Amino acid sequence: MSELQRPATLCCCRKVLTVPTKPTEAHRGSALGQCHLVDVASASNFHSFRLRHFHLDLNINFALKRITGWQVLELMPTQPGVQSLVLDAHPSLLIHSIDCKVPGASGGPDHFLTLSYWVEPFTDYGSSLNITLPADVIRLHRAFRVTIRYTTTDGPAIWWLDTELTCGQTQPLVFTQGHSVCNRSFFPCFDTPAVKSTYSATVRVPDGVTVLMSASRSAYSKQDRLFQFSMEYPVPAYLVALVAGDLQHADIGPRSRVWAERCVLACAVSKLGGSVERCLNVAEELFGPYVWGRYDIVFLPPSFPIVAMENPCLTFIISSILESQEFLLIDVIHEIAHGWFGNAVTNATWEEMWLSEGLATYAQRRITTEAYGEALTCLETVFRLDALHRQMRLLGDNNPVSKLQAKFEPGVNPSSLMNLFTYEKGFCFVSYLSQLCGDIKKFDTFLKAYIEQFRFSSVVAQDLLDFFLGFFPELKESCAAQREGLEFERWLNDCGPPLCEPDLSAGVVLTGPVQRLCELWGVEAPDAQAIASFDLSTWSTFQTVLFLDRLLDRSPLPQEVMGLLSSCYSALLDEMNAEVRIRWLQIVVRNCFYPDLPRVRSFLHKHTSRMYTVPLYEDLCGGVMKCFAVEVFYQTQARLHPNLRKALQQILFHTGPPNASATDPQLVDTPTEPPTSGAIALRDVNVSA
Repeated sequence: MSELQRPATLCCCRKVLTVPTKPTEAHRGSALGQCHLVDVASASNFHSFRLRHFHLDLNINFALKRITGWQVLELMPTQPGVQSLVLDAHPSLLIHSIDCKVPGASGGPDHFLTLSYWVEPFTDYGSSLNITLPADVIRLHRAFRVTIRYTTTDGPAIWWLDTELTCGQTQPLVFTQGHSVCNRSFFPCFDTPAVKSTYSATVRVPDGVTVLMSASRSAYSKQDRLFQFSMEYPVPAYLVALVAGDLQHADIGPRSRVWAERCVLACAVSKLGGSVERCLNVAEELFGPYVWGRYDIVFLPPSFPIVAMENPCLTFIISSILESQEFLLIDVIHEIAHGWFGNAVTNATWEEMWLSEGLATYAQRRITTEAYGEALTCLETVFRLDALHRQMRLLGDNNPVSKLQAKFEPGVNPSSLMNLFTYEKGFCFVSYLSQLCGDIKKFDTFLKAYIEQFRFSSVVAQDLLDFFLGFFPELKESCAAQREGLEFERWLNDCGPPLCEPDLSAGVVLTGPVQRLCELWGVEAPDAQAIASFDLSTWSTFQTVLFLDRLLDRSPLPQEVMGLLSSCYSALLDEMNAEVRIRWLQIVVRNCFYPDLPRVRSFLHKHTSRMYTVPLYEDLCGGVMKCFAVEVFYQTQARLHPNLRKALQQILFHTGPPNASATDPQLVDTPTEPPTSGAIALRDVNVSA
């Protein structure tokens, strides 16, 4: 996705980002000091400084639902004449004071100077914190420190869970979710993926609470209930994450452990087994060393708003996904892949999220193929591409959200631009680059070299494609970037589906039975005897959900067909995981099949996560079952997180915006928000944040 299309250079930015060939000490903060890359989602003047390091000192108060403390930023001016520091912030942040450490005159002792500041509105998802800097501090290429004392309130990054909303219901829990631009409500920052820095943190909590962060734990004092963390590699602000609660752990490998509430831990360990270390080893063989040290996983309660988030050292995953071992495995592999694509090498602007998500999806499928076979990879890919084409039918071929470089105006929340095109169209483009090489192993070598070249940098499409053509000079000489109908520029800037898709015939052993059963159900009078020869209890989850999604695409179905479907599968599907059941229940709702409506009620009473509730409520309200939906909502609302409760109230009663913390996407040339399907928008898009 692109803020400004430039077909001649394939660059998403107003000026091309320059990146050193290898990360150096000077580069550890940010490579952007000499360029003028524009991030319309950031109010900061990040191009005027190099952020070398920052430290957080925090005190978590569960009773008040407040985090109080201070932040120390170590900065270096990179442009002359700078008189102020502008950081991204949020109206929910209460700034108490700001001071600066000033070097003493003639080698004398340093002293602290109180700085003046003011806050200005920026967008619905943030504000700008403007800090006046004294002249004796601002000297080109000389570091200085600014300390900001503040308190968080009810910002979108920080999710407080009362005891009854946790899995074990023993103690409250808090976690943060920074992707894409929410962490400006956690701490003032250069909230852009273009800026990376190291960070450290000290966190104080009440007795009985364990703190984890997206960093290595460097110290712990049980007496003082104090946890200390250090991230030695540069990361963007959105990858700083924290969780605190009644968390237990179990090791699942030499560099991996699972964290969760006690009632969830055993299940998580049994589901993951040795798969994490196996996949890490495969990934290292393909893409080079895993640089982050630990790969731990914390399973969060159903209130976690997405499926998974690739925070360095500590992946966040919703505990609801434990029901489906196959979905869990693919989600974990996707987050592992982000250790290289997204975390080590990051998209420089949110308008090119495909550089992280498309490459991570390709890497995920390479890992899956090497570890579990090509057939599973092809099946999962067919399932996802089905969802992509489903979204394409809803949006239309000319909708600009289908561009890999989609233009959007200032004020648009990048979080609202997450869609299947970012993942799957991006994946198809990367697969096409692999096909151009003629040898998948050669492309593996290229990706390993790409990571080595740009590790700890933020890049644009120009960087990737220039490096690709430089790595394969024969492709540059043959003008591969301009092949008619498959031009790189068209991949990036054309609306519509992928220009081509990879060969998935290796998965026919798994997808073939699904296709044949779909054909049997597609006739006017289904052959019950032929249908009975297919035993869904022997199918994988991905086979079953692919079958149900294709039935869902054909809805509404004749009532006699629904009756036969129910008699064949309803009881069987009751015993399967939530990914399967929600699809069957969407078929029930969209076809107004009242005999199975009690199953919908039971499901909504059990599941309180966004990814399982919102799609069903949308379908219920889109048909003739709104009264039923309202009844179930009133029965279950006390067990829903307040944010989810508000979202469901908007669906049911049309009260206010569906996401009060975000601006709805207003893409250029898009007068209204595109229609979505619950299954698309919430389950298939959010493989990760």
